Amino acid sequence: MTDLGKIDRDVFREVIYPALGADRDDVALGPQHGIDFGVVEVGERAVVLAADPVSLLPELGLERAGRFALEVVLTDVAVSGIPPTHLAISLTLPPDWSDEGLAAVWTGLADHAERLGVSVVTGHTARYPEVDSSWVGGATVLGVGDPEDVVRPDGASPGDDLVLTTGPAAEMTGLFATLFPEQLGLDAETVAIAQERVDDIAAVADARAAFDAGAVTAMHDATEGGVAGGLTEMARGAGVRFEIESDRVPVAPGVEAVCDAVDVDPWRVSSAGTLLMAVESGEGAAVAEAVRRRGTAAAVVGSVTDGSGVAVDGEAIEPPDSDPAWDAFERLS
Repeated sequence: MTDLGKIDRDVFREVIYPALGADRDDVALGPQHGIDFGVVEVGERAVVLAADPVSLLPELGLERAGRFALEVVLTDVAVSGIPPTHLAISLTLPPDWSDEGLAAVWTGLADHAERLGVSVVTGHTARYPEVDSSWVGGATVLGVGDPEDVVRPDGASPGDDLVLTTGPAAEMTGLFATLFPEQLGLDAETVAIAQERVDDIAAVADARAAFDAGAVTAMHDATEGGVAGGLTEMARGAGVRFEIESDRVPVAPGVEAVCDAVDVDPWRVSSAGTLLMAVESGEGAAVAEAVRRRGTAAAVVGSVTDGSGVAVDGEAIEPPDSDPAWDAFERLS
């Protein structure tokens, strides 16, 4: 069986990258492995675009599920340095979804969009037969801004500080604890604390605070493949080495207990809401403090040097071949 989750680098290079349709002069940045957004130049403006599947998890509570889903799809544009501004969304719902359920999800999604300054400009909403999973559609997000403000995830340079927000596996900890509380074998208090991690997912506003603090040279969100995967993509893209000190990395309450319970490495599972940043030398502390003022954990966790790859406490690490969260979900389900 093929691996679940995103296709790997080789498949991208062999199948996707050679066939990208028309070659247009206005495409400033097209698809690249490890970069989750593209850029089109329209006049003197940059339009940043990203597309993602939409996942709605009723177990989170319907309004919260809508808010969570939107936060995840907006983040790929937010990490470009250009705030997300416009949303096109398609919801292909199971036949048994009620109008009341849709209304609750939409309230959570639309209220969160309003708070973040994002307008829904078009979409498609329908029920279809044989739709029975949480993956119920797709979204395209746009952000419009100054081309000079666009920051790529492969922009790190030797001497830069490395900043990490939220910490590894907060997303998966919250989801495992919410979806499978009985299967974890943990006490009720630990499960309740772990369930709170879903509310740590606030990367859109965190990214804005970081960029407003200045000096960010590269940013990436640690989704599939987690912190290990995201750091590796950033270092590989920039042709540099990342040196990380593990004792500086924030770890949210409940993460270690849940990851141990489901036998996954917190550094290698999807960690939506966790931002990985390279920041000009000496400016990392100011960027981390700007994010902490929002109530999100953030710290300078290392530096960029000449070389290649990622080292944690002096030991080289590699990203997972596929995100271990998929296998964990299969087992727990």
